[in-house]
Amino acid sequence: MIQIDIFSPPLGIWPESPSFDDTGYAPPAAKWKGICQSGMSFRAKSCNRKIIGARWYADDFNKSQLEAAGEFLSPRDFDGHGTHVASTAAGSVVRNVSFYGLASGIAQGGAPKAHIAVYKACWSIGCSEATIFKAIDDAIHDGVDVLSLSILSPTGHTPAFHAVMKGIPVIYAAGNDGPYTQTVNSVAPWLLTVAASTMDRLFPTVVTLGDGQTLVGQSLFVATRKANQFHTLKLYYNDMCNLTIANSTDVKGNIILCFNLNAIFTTTQLVELATALVKSGGKGFIFTQRSSDRLATWQFQALTIPIVSVDLEVAFRIHQYFSTTQSPLVKVSPSQTTTGRGIPAPKMAAFSSRGPSFIYPTVLKPDVAAPGVNILAAAPQVGIYKKLGLPYFFNSGTSMACPHVSGIVALLKSLHPDWSPAALKSAIMTTAHITDNNGLPLVADATPNKIADPFDYGAGFVNPTKASDPGLIYDIDPLDYQMLFNCMIGSNTNRSCTAIESSLFDLNLPSIAIPNLKTSQTISRTVTNVGQPDVVYKAFLQPPAGIDMLVKHKMLVFDKNTRSQCFKVTFKARQKFQGDYTFGSLAWHDGSSHWVRIPIAIRAVIEDFYSTVS
Repeated sequence: MIQIDIFSPPLGIWPESPSFDDTGYAPPAAKWKGICQSGMSFRAKSCNRKIIGARWYADDFNKSQLEAAGEFLSPRDFDGHGTHVASTAAGSVVRNVSFYGLASGIAQGGAPKAHIAVYKACWSIGCSEATIFKAIDDAIHDGVDVLSLSILSPTGHTPAFHAVMKGIPVIYAAGNDGPYTQTVNSVAPWLLTVAASTMDRLFPTVVTLGDGQTLVGQSLFVATRKANQFHTLKLYYNDMCNLTIANSTDVKGNIILCFNLNAIFTTTQLVELATALVKSGGKGFIFTQRSSDRLATWQFQALTIPIVSVDLEVAFRIHQYFSTTQSPLVKVSPSQTTTGRGIPAPKMAAFSSRGPSFIYPTVLKPDVAAPGVNILAAAPQVGIYKKLGLPYFFNSGTSMACPHVSGIVALLKSLHPDWSPAALKSAIMTTAHITDNNGLPLVADATPNKIADPFDYGAGFVNPTKASDPGLIYDIDPLDYQMLFNCMIGSNTNRSCTAIESSLFDLNLPSIAIPNLKTSQTISRTVTNVGQPDVVYKAFLQPPAGIDMLVKHKMLVFDKNTRSQCFKVTFKARQKFQGDYTFGSLAWHDGSSHWVRIPIAIRAVIEDFYSTVS
């Protein structure tokens, strides 16, 4: 394995965290050109053999405004995002980590032996495109091996293409605008775009009514001295549950149930209500919630009083008890941690942005899914984290999923240093899971929940063990992206960009998307054998519904002289109708352990002038 100097979190870092301890780490490789740029509360010696580089970029911002917001004019993290994602990607091994006893265990990054370089181009007040461009350019110059960008961009930032051209894989977050379709970000085909999923861990919290009924919701309630005490239950319906009530004397000493049948509370509303209840002397907050996967949002308020999300069925049982009892009482027990196969996982997070891409509909996005819900990782010791004594905290988002994959890419690159960014991406995509820990199809949290599809998870849920030995890869010469990149930056003068975007069908991607199949379409792909030299792969087809699918050739033979093979896939619509997307797959199997699978999304159409939007 080679040494990897990797990451470029676009926010700051808290170098004193145990997750960045450099005990046992070697100095950076001789190729490393990075610096440790000093600044406010950050000296050159704040870097070490773990954090080998740090830069910050504030020229496009009003420095007085940054200071007024409490920011450090340095690489030091202020809001927690940068420290969290950096420790998720490459944090050192730290034992006995928990959130006041919840989720206890070992904390480590995806590539715990990798070095980290941080480029603070974003601040608590926002990001600047110019500073992000400069940060990526500096990271390329410094010699990073992997770029991890837990930020959003419609197509990805321009210098990210230059990184890929130089052999540096670039991993982006898909965005947090789900469960709506066509919300996926970072859709350029040279990027690895990551969606977010849950894991097999829940935090059940028991709610006990005065008549002895026990019901279960979820919380991160750890204030044990305030637990298991009965308080008067007050119930508010729909719009009655608002900040006016939360700020009133009516809530003092009581546990409040907000039973909302008409709408879903936004995370902002919930935090505002919870904060007001704490200030007003409320003893607890129970509220109805459909799947949002945002439990971590109110973790800080839950250190003071129980804040419990329940479904409508549980809320209705509380309502029945409240309506038939003269003096209704309720108590909440401390949250517990439950893990294992009894919890179906992974599920696609409700907030994770969905495809298809409206910019490049012939490029299937996102590419892959990884854990991004209730991720426990390192915190800076400033602000709320310092006040509450939290060296580690929970966070959720595709920002948390992105560094999981970045760590995996770093490990793969250390095993296969000669692989291109496209090859690394292919290995991760073609080995991904599309079933959960019980062998059932992956589910996407939404309203209502549904069976997940490639617009939710891309190729599936990442499987790092399988990715290290994928069998076949779909490789791409970065020069094949050049014409599309020229269109993106407006420098193409020879060909119509519409024609170029239409020709993306035959980019050698480990996925196929056809948004406008009228009669038939033939797609070409090339696979390269990276496994045993003498092997035969056979094709296994799962055609999208309503589509006929033919592969030529159905058998690919490799030996020491033949490492790459081309094949064509032809798709034909069985009926002429204006349809929606349907999904399938193509897998190559060597009769042994290798299943090399790519997702397929096809929409049959009759005519161009048609719309289903209403």
